[in-house]
Amino acid sequence: MKIGAPNEIFPGEDRVAMTPTSAKDLQKLGYECLIETGAGQSAGFSDAAYEAAGVEVVKTAADLWMAAEIVVKVRPPSMDETKLMREGQTLISFFYPSQNKELMEAANAQGSTVIAMDMVPRISRAQKMDALSSMANIAGYRAVIEAGNNFGRFFTGQVTAAGKVPPAKVLVVGAGVAGLAAIGTATSLGAITYAFDVRPEVAEQVESMGAQFVFLDFEEDQADGAATGGYAPVSSPEFAAAQLAKFREIAPDIDIVITTALIPGRDAPELWTKDMVEAMKPGSVIIDLAAERGGNCKLTVMDEKIVTDNGVTIVGYTDFPSRMAAQSSTLYSNNIRHMMTDLTPEKDGQTSHNMEDDVIRGATATHNGEITFPPPPPKIAAIAAQPKKPAPKELTPEEKRDAETAAFKAQTKNQVTLIVVGAAVLLAIGLVAPASFMQHFIVFVLSVFIGFQVIWGVAHSLHTPLMAVTNAISSIIILGAVTQIGSGSFLVVILAALAVFMTGINIFGGFLVTRRMLAMFQKS
Repeated sequence: MKIGAPNEIFPGEDRVAMTPTSAKDLQKLGYECLIETGAGQSAGFSDAAYEAAGVEVVKTAADLWMAAEIVVKVRPPSMDETKLMREGQTLISFFYPSQNKELMEAANAQGSTVIAMDMVPRISRAQKMDALSSMANIAGYRAVIEAGNNFGRFFTGQVTAAGKVPPAKVLVVGAGVAGLAAIGTATSLGAITYAFDVRPEVAEQVESMGAQFVFLDFEEDQADGAATGGYAPVSSPEFAAAQLAKFREIAPDIDIVITTALIPGRDAPELWTKDMVEAMKPGSVIIDLAAERGGNCKLTVMDEKIVTDNGVTIVGYTDFPSRMAAQSSTLYSNNIRHMMTDLTPEKDGQTSHNMEDDVIRGATATHNGEITFPPPPPKIAAIAAQPKKPAPKELTPEEKRDAETAAFKAQTKNQVTLIVVGAAVLLAIGLVAPASFMQHFIVFVLSVFIGFQVIWGVAHSLHTPLMAVTNAISSIIILGAVTQIGSGSFLVVILAALAVFMTGINIFGGFLVTRRMLAMFQKS
């Protein structure tokens, strides 16, 4: 079968769904690859590069649609492009079937199969095909770069002879894939980064990346992301009001706001209102990644950059992935290639559209003359729901004192019991053993007792607990060996010398290892 990628006709779209590298991988699956002339030019892939990879370059889009059994695209097809589709043909692209019902019906009327890359379920097995995450990752990174381009200061703080520069304060609203990419980029550039999300389970992810999670003083439990396929759920009116109140509180102190909040199948929620923009300092920047769905900021203008009366720059571009076309095309073509791998289990260049497969079924919008959207929910949750941990109870001073007293009494009881049992055992042995044996045996028992107390009393502030205990044991052994090394017996001298040598290696080696461990945490 032949798989082809036409030129993207959407204005300003520079990405391409097939690169020379991905074409080689598709050929290993048994497919012949086609590309329309100039389709990869804007992304930095020349026709000559495709020809060198064994791809046939086709002159027109009509010729490509006619020749290819599988067509791969980035943007959804236009209504004119659906007229080029035919029965039995497969289209793989972003499609957004919930927002493009008319387009879906037109494709189905042509008898084509449509696989929507935006509908790939968010389960572990499908991560390699998750094109939304691939593009969101690039959009989050590019949003910070765009913010830096429009921000008049450094991200990181500096102290120079010319003066002191405070670090920029960045707020990322929405800690999904795009949000986490923006957090990582802003933090690596030295900014003080804050993040907010309605899903409580992402707080640890945010903090692990060096950002501070903005918590709300709100009692209502929020839905876990697993209930909505890994996406943010719709908030209650009370929670939304508390969220806006928190944003109004911190808006005057924030230099850069990056909003990424989207809910599948809905317009973008309004999270940054006009009065919040007016409260921001002159020179501040807002990057609205939800501009294509109406925007999270009230003043966002789609595909435009505006400056408000108080000097706040609001960027509403919708083509952030396309602004990094080479990188975006590489990742997206890899997503397509992984989808084709699942569609070609025999690697014989023939697709097997298995509707029992959760990933293929979830991404299929039309098949065999039927509209199969919406798909059934995936059998596996996207994110494992985390049980809420109960807060530890604060003890009163009286309760703490009672607990310490009870612990001391229990410890004393155990020690007295051990001493009584030990004395009884020694007495029983003394009744049958000779006096010369008992003299040495009692010394041995006392040595064991004292050694035990010494070993377990060692503080391991600069050691691991295991290293502290082994060094303590070695110290006792080496002391005993030193006292016996002057013995008159040649065998005892040899054994004592070996003990000193081996325990010395253990002790000095332990300190050398500790020194190397501490050096790992030193800046120089």
